Amino acid sequence: MTTGGDSGPLQRNPAADRPRCRLGVNIDHVATIRNARGGVHPDPVRAAHLCAVAGADGITAHLREDRRHIRDADMYRLKEEISLPLNFEMAATAEMVGICLDVAPHAVCLVPERRAERTTEGGLDVAGQREALAAFIDRLGSAGIRVSLFIDPDEAQVRAAQALGAPVIELHTGAYHEAVQATTPVRIQAEFDKIEAAADLGEALGLEIHAGHGLDFQNVQAIAGLPPIRELNIGHFLVGEAVFMGLDQAIREMRRLIDDARTGMLV
Repeated sequence: MTTGGDSGPLQRNPAADRPRCRLGVNIDHVATIRNARGGVHPDPVRAAHLCAVAGADGITAHLREDRRHIRDADMYRLKEEISLPLNFEMAATAEMVGICLDVAPHAVCLVPERRAERTTEGGLDVAGQREALAAFIDRLGSAGIRVSLFIDPDEAQVRAAQALGAPVIELHTGAYHEAVQATTPVRIQAEFDKIEAAADLGEALGLEIHAGHGLDFQNVQAIAGLPPIRELNIGHFLVGEAVFMGLDQAIREMRRLIDDARTGMLV
């Protein structure tokens, strides 16, 4: 392991150790802009089509209980109109499970959700909610929907996710993002080490490993360079960067950085 400037530690393992890392684009904040004025513009489904052309491997959309950005109709349109796999991000509630089963997306990611938060803050407490989560995971899995649990990079949470039978975990990278923003090397290394250890453990337990939250051009390569990581889900940064360079170019640049990290061509 070596250090890659402000973005922290970067892996330089042989390229053969790194299968391709998929890029899922979260389009929630296209809907946030739409909802600020009402109406139908900008259309998040149109954004999803553009993501596909620009090189995204999947589309993520979070249908929150308060419907602050993505709406029910958006989810149905995304499933019907886009060719990419749809990842339905949601709280573990009976209402959301019912909608998800009706939409029938490729995948679902269960996340914690609190009305007062601006965005998802921290991972799901899988270890403390096993009984409540077990029935939801079983129902969704039985319907042929791949279930992912959004968790902090913590050993107890990884082991709890595996015990519940969820095939995928998505590691919360928000604390790592904050450390990079603060440019505190010791903290950067500590947060990165947590992600690396959780990814290695999850892979050893037979889980597929994803990661996301707060990833941007500055910090993505360190995470993308970890061999167990198979998918990154990125949204807010890409939609924000689209203001300056266009959504198409923002996705293409993110795709390039991820691919370079997998082949050892790090910047």
